[in-house]
Amino acid sequence: MPVETNRPSPEQFLNLIRRQERGRLKVYLGSSAGVGKTYAMLREANRLKKQGVDVAIGIVETHGRAETAEQIDEVEVIPPRALEYRGVTLREMDLDAILARRPTVCLVDELAHTNAPGSKFGKRYQDVEELLRAGIHVIGTVNIQHLESLYDRVEKATGVKVKERLPDSVLAEADQIVNIDLPAEDLLERLKTGKVYPPERAERAMENFFTVPNLTRLRELTMTEVAHLIDRRGRRAEAERDSASATERVMVGLSSRSPNAPALLRKAARMADRLSAPWYAVYIQTPAEDLTRIDAATQRVVSKNLELAQQLGGIPMTFKGQSVASTIAAFAKEYQIKVIVVGKSRASWLARLRGGAVLERILQEVEDVDVLVVAV
Repeated sequence: MPVETNRPSPEQFLNLIRRQERGRLKVYLGSSAGVGKTYAMLREANRLKKQGVDVAIGIVETHGRAETAEQIDEVEVIPPRALEYRGVTLREMDLDAILARRPTVCLVDELAHTNAPGSKFGKRYQDVEELLRAGIHVIGTVNIQHLESLYDRVEKATGVKVKERLPDSVLAEADQIVNIDLPAEDLLERLKTGKVYPPERAERAMENFFTVPNLTRLRELTMTEVAHLIDRRGRRAEAERDSASATERVMVGLSSRSPNAPALLRKAARMADRLSAPWYAVYIQTPAEDLTRIDAATQRVVSKNLELAQQLGGIPMTFKGQSVASTIAAFAKEYQIKVIVVGKSRASWLARLRGGAVLERILQEVEDVDVLVVAV
């Protein structure tokens, strides 16, 4: 009997079937508001309609921009839902109406948007995932600062805490990404001429977020991220052709006292992404970390950190053992971990646990594993 080599696995075939059943996602990505993402999306919708494609608008935010509003033109708009919240009427995309209408292509603006209370999903990107599962193709928009893994870097670069964020996986799984690039000087000129915000709001924006250094840094982040996504897609396609599995596995050890776990998780997520590797966020539950010994508030923090890991594309897990070092080593051995990530800060949990001796014991107990200490 002939032996087959490099035979695709059943899982690969199943993934192929699922991809064919799902709708396709195209994302217009920008460095900030006002660069022209929604305008470009609507221009494409008009071209598709002229070519006979059944296209409809699920939700578009014009923000009063006349040029953008004009592009809606003859494209069908599926009316949004009106939701009452604390005496205010909020307008949200009507997911059920879109599913009932079933256009071939649906436009969905601002994927990181937080839905009003009473919506089926908490975030708009989750609405999009439902549309994709139903076989509806989606064209959407998002700004670079809304990516979850970039939260700390954006805050450091601009001084702004971005409240609305979406998992990196939304972009990573998109079938097409278009970078709408606009130099900082051109965007500021658009602001000054009232093409982005009304005059009074534009003045406040230019004094705060919309400065040349901020816009330049965000533009650099956008270009870097797009280049990485293109490279990642190429490597993933090559791996699938070669039936290759990931050669690296990354883990992050967490405790209830980890000082800046969200920042650590974001760094680990980006590292694993660069390696095209699966990664695990592991809550190390020693006897001192037993649920009977930590209060409810601390338990909620642990749960929130593990939930964030899942949003970032990691696999959240709890692993029990007698000591931190031996438990990390046991997990690394069982799950064939190649990179262990731990956090270092002025008040790191490693330092609290016997003055850093834990790190030394981890190094002693693991073999053929890289241990990376990152500043958070």
